Amino acid sequence: MIPAISASKIYSTLGNENSLIPLAIKDIANSTGLTAASYLAGDEAEGRDRFIDEFGTQAIWLFGIPVYKKLLDLGLFKTLGFDPKVDVRVLKNPDIFEKAKEYAANDKIKASLEKIGKSQKNIKIFKGLTFGKFVASTFLTIASYYGLTKFRHKHTEEHIKEEFLKKQAALKTTPHKIKPAFAAPSLQKVPSAFGGVHNSTKTAQKQDKNPSFGGIQDFMFSPTKNLMIVDGSITAERIFESRNPQDTIGYIVKEGSFWAFMYLLGGRIQKHVENSTEKKHNMNIKLDARVIESEELKNALKNKDLPTLLQTFSNLKKDVDIYDFICNPNNKDNIIVKMAKMSDIIKVTPTPAKDTDRTFAKLKNTILQPKDLNNPIDTRAFIDIDAVKSINENLGKLYEQFSAYKANAGTGKQDEELLTFFLKDLKKYKRISILKNIGACIGALGIVCPAIMLALRFINKDNRNFKVKEDIEQKLAADIQAGKIKV
Repeated sequence: MIPAISASKIYSTLGNENSLIPLAIKDIANSTGLTAASYLAGDEAEGRDRFIDEFGTQAIWLFGIPVYKKLLDLGLFKTLGFDPKVDVRVLKNPDIFEKAKEYAANDKIKASLEKIGKSQKNIKIFKGLTFGKFVASTFLTIASYYGLTKFRHKHTEEHIKEEFLKKQAALKTTPHKIKPAFAAPSLQKVPSAFGGVHNSTKTAQKQDKNPSFGGIQDFMFSPTKNLMIVDGSITAERIFESRNPQDTIGYIVKEGSFWAFMYLLGGRIQKHVENSTEKKHNMNIKLDARVIESEELKNALKNKDLPTLLQTFSNLKKDVDIYDFICNPNNKDNIIVKMAKMSDIIKVTPTPAKDTDRTFAKLKNTILQPKDLNNPIDTRAFIDIDAVKSINENLGKLYEQFSAYKANAGTGKQDEELLTFFLKDLKKYKRISILKNIGACIGALGIVCPAIMLALRFINKDNRNFKVKEDIEQKLAADIQAGKIKV
């Protein structure tokens, strides 16, 4: 049986800037709104063209990089005997890398780390493979989208041509119904075989041996930022390959709103709501939703020794000392460590499947089963020390706010009752902040943006029809008149 998804998991995923799921939800809203607007503004041909563009791009955008990375893991890393699950950032600090080997959960993980660190040559090869995987998977995803665009333009042109010739054939059999043919188009508007517009005034568009990743690592290891590179190419390709001014203006509006609410404003909206909530209600809601809704938080706020525990962690100044504290099995019950595990800042090894389990049972027990926070830490994964420090800071602030909450409540209520009310409000405000963020982005991308594009079409009566269809039909009419095409 597949375990039920908890409310905390849903809100945590929706509020995670590094999760692809919120991006997918926003993009589905955007794609649905734009496709509907295209059907309203144009006809079936335009709606079909938009549907292929939006949902085809979405599939490539979301799954292209992960699929290509998985293939490269199997084709490159496995072939050369390296473990692709090792995060190259673990190698950045030599002291931490040594601790990662020391605290390896099992011999297999330890061996995979030792193989990489065996020599400088191996380290260079592994870093090179990691960088190469990032570049190759991104390039292949961009190339896949480029192929989709060529297919879409050709498919739309062939569909319009087929429908137009059918109508012309029908008119030929009933001469009294024949309408004047389209005027022959100017050469400036003739669409190419793949949908590109030729314009006489428009110029043609063209598309260290030991890597130290520096600033690019944010894009390499963050799924959402990795997609920004792909989106940059998609935006440029859409605008430069647009088939007429109607296409160009539409893409400028669409891509501008997409970038604004998919990448630039979502995080800012979330932070604004969080800061506003803290200022208005004196409640810090910056912790992960799974932490806020957990029994561990409730127990932590009841613990009068919590300030001492937090101070002990704060006294650790060096990153390697913090890493050692986190990975030490004696500290697995430490509240900071447990909350970092809940928030996926610290990865734990999966519960191994039983040898007697069938294939699906093994899948369920290793992937679908909720992770056990008591499992050993997977030291192949990168641990963001600053993010762990942030948990310590936010938990301390929350403890102080609960103390102030109790003081303001006065006498007559027990601490347990006050804590219940405090946590109830905390959960409510956290959920509201996430829903406001997602809701604002969905509203902008799925309703406002399509409405603007639709309005631009209807403001100018000469811009209401699907210009791609008009251009293709004009070209076909000219070819019929010239005898190049027979109907």
